[in-house]
Amino acid sequence: MYITQGLHRSLQRHPGKDALIHLGVGAPRRLRFDELVSGVSRLAAALAGNGVRSGDRVALLGPNDDRLVQALLACWWLGAVPCPLNTRWSAPELADALTDSAAVLLLADESLTHLVPQPEPPLLTLDAFAAQGREHSEFPDTRTGGDALAAILYTGGTTGRAKGVMLSHGNFWAATVARGAELPNSPDSVALLVAPLFHVAGLGRLLGQLIVGGTSITLARFQPDRVLDAIEHHAVSDIVVVPTMLQSLLDAPEFRRERVLGLTRVAFGAAPMPPDLLGRALDELPMAQFFQAYGMTETAGAVCMNPPANHRAAARAQGLVNSVGRAGLGSEIRVVDEEGRDVRRGEVGEVIVRGPMVMSGYWRQPETTQAAFRDGWLRTGDAGRMDESGHLFIVDRLKDMIISGGENVYGGEVETVLRGHPAVAQAAVVGVPDERWGEAVHAVVVLRTGSAPIESDVLREWCRQRLAGYKCPRAFSFVRELPMSGAGKVLKGVLREQVRG
Repeated sequence: MYITQGLHRSLQRHPGKDALIHLGVGAPRRLRFDELVSGVSRLAAALAGNGVRSGDRVALLGPNDDRLVQALLACWWLGAVPCPLNTRWSAPELADALTDSAAVLLLADESLTHLVPQPEPPLLTLDAFAAQGREHSEFPDTRTGGDALAAILYTGGTTGRAKGVMLSHGNFWAATVARGAELPNSPDSVALLVAPLFHVAGLGRLLGQLIVGGTSITLARFQPDRVLDAIEHHAVSDIVVVPTMLQSLLDAPEFRRERVLGLTRVAFGAAPMPPDLLGRALDELPMAQFFQAYGMTETAGAVCMNPPANHRAAARAQGLVNSVGRAGLGSEIRVVDEEGRDVRRGEVGEVIVRGPMVMSGYWRQPETTQAAFRDGWLRTGDAGRMDESGHLFIVDRLKDMIISGGENVYGGEVETVLRGHPAVAQAAVVGVPDERWGEAVHAVVVLRTGSAPIESDVLREWCRQRLAGYKCPRAFSFVRELPMSGAGKVLKGVLREQVRG
């Protein structure tokens, strides 16, 4: 299938329905499906007028808004390959991605053009591109699809060279339809897109709405007061968040339960959900069903989901809320040892995945691609265990595993214990060199707002009562905030550098 199919279907079924709403400064900008299809076809003509051809890469740099969404759709209409870039990257990181992708055109928000001073590729602001589109006639949809490359999404880049994940139209369709088959979203749904569109979670949610013909609402960035206003006044039913977003939403002075009664579904992922935060969210968002999505950029989205049923009281008591669910439709998941052999149920190993949503590889990195696969299975780099009923539990990233005195320490387990302390808002655990033990466990802690200072010995004793001694942090750092990626993940590489001095 081809990604723009949803546009044609919606044009036929409900041309006058709101397709896209941007909440910016002033009145909302609204596009009906008939207006969106016409505008996208004209923007595809503008791309062609700038020399873009089918298969060419087009770099996109901008916040979540209607201009960025239309630019993405115009690329797919023409058969070009959008490369949405991380708006939080530095100028050198952006320059590397532009060179690597060999993009023939860069479409950028005016506020970000100062980060791309290099002369290649040619640059157009998103406003100028929109103006060009209005001057062109409509362009026929190439209906590019199947195995054709649909996007290059860059992952990493903060601790080394970014990898361009190659995802096809088929990859996106498989991931989106599989998710929709398990957890259908109605054409009447209204999704607020606050996860960035350069990340697979945000892009996948847009595609889900596009396929079913639902309404998408964009905000340039996550601001709790703006999100609450959108939910209350624009009938938002569906949202994708990372735990830090959810916490800031609940902590916002503007939050009141009656403002969010229209929210019926909350998807979360990208980082572990603290149990106390989840419990609070379930209480404060009474009408919403919660589910966790587990996947990665390389799988075009979720490969397994922990459904709303596992977030109810009985399942929470059984510990199922701590899993990421079972293998989703179309995906196969195994947990293996270093030799690629299945470990026994309950034992920790590497999670590997196979299915039609898995990428073809990394752009221009054949050796890295080869290392990422074993006998056709994608190596996720996640350490996990699977119970007898097939529920998968992620314990840590393998690269973040700490080996202290010959024992494996999974930081996620220690972080969960630390977050259970009433004074702790966030915690991240990394390994630091130690002459005696090889590595020592070091915890970086953010205290709750209004909490009194706390001694390291108090937190160490808290851990000792709940963990084996070798897992307990030997040292603590207290910070105001943790370094986070644009996808809401803690940048442990940055933390290691900070801790090691």
